[in-house]
Amino acid sequence: MPRYRLLVEYDGSPFNGWQRQDHGASVQGAIEAAAAKLCGEAVTLYAAGRTDAGVHATGQVAHLDLPRAYSGDTVRDAINFHLKPHPVAILAAEEAEEGFHARFSAIGRSYLYRILNRRSAPALDRNRVWWVTAALDEERMAEAATRLLGHHDFTSFRAGCCQARSPNKTLDRLEITRIGDEIQIVAEARSFLHHQVRNMVGTLKLVGDGKWSADDVSRILEARDRAQAGPTCPATGLILTGVVYPQPPGWVKHRDDGTA
Repeated sequence: MPRYRLLVEYDGSPFNGWQRQDHGASVQGAIEAAAAKLCGEAVTLYAAGRTDAGVHATGQVAHLDLPRAYSGDTVRDAINFHLKPHPVAILAAEEAEEGFHARFSAIGRSYLYRILNRRSAPALDRNRVWWVTAALDEERMAEAATRLLGHHDFTSFRAGCCQARSPNKTLDRLEITRIGDEIQIVAEARSFLHHQVRNMVGTLKLVGDGKWSADDVSRILEARDRAQAGPTCPATGLILTGVVYPQPPGWVKHRDDGTA
């Protein structure tokens, strides 16, 4: 059975997360139902990472096996047709190389967290940002973020329901910039613990408020105690922006040179 790699974009607002479930809509369930209409059989979709309810994606990667061969364009267009009216789009599809697995072949993942930092509520970006009215100091946040870079035990930023075997992760990038009223936080690592990004952002927000310092972030990290860190920030501001593989697929190269 040929295996297809999909590049997926979605608005997570109406879904109970990526993972298929018995009750409530899921991104996985919507795509599987659309793919079944293409091939006439039930299919199973595997993702690079399971996003929580309300989390969005511009660069999720998934794979599925189909009972017969199709062109990548046919897979993309047919699934998109049957996905209507769900806010999910297959941006690209191609036949995957032998042994490819969307989750286990990945060597990196990147997320963007958006904070709208102004008095007025979002009109166009409702459910796509965390709206924070109190002024935040992004320079203090950026300084504190450097304390989290590298290989650490991230127990303090790990959800209680996390199923990862180890709390040890290597955070390759945690960059904070302000663009007008928006503070953008970019996080990159091979993999993340459950809620790790949202828990780190919730902690850094308190640094931006002036309640904590960079030294406090170091103390929290070393404590290895979730109760010491800040709250889990809302899912609405989190976006899975990309997944890295050892051999980039053809459509990644096309996107880089602007041809797709």
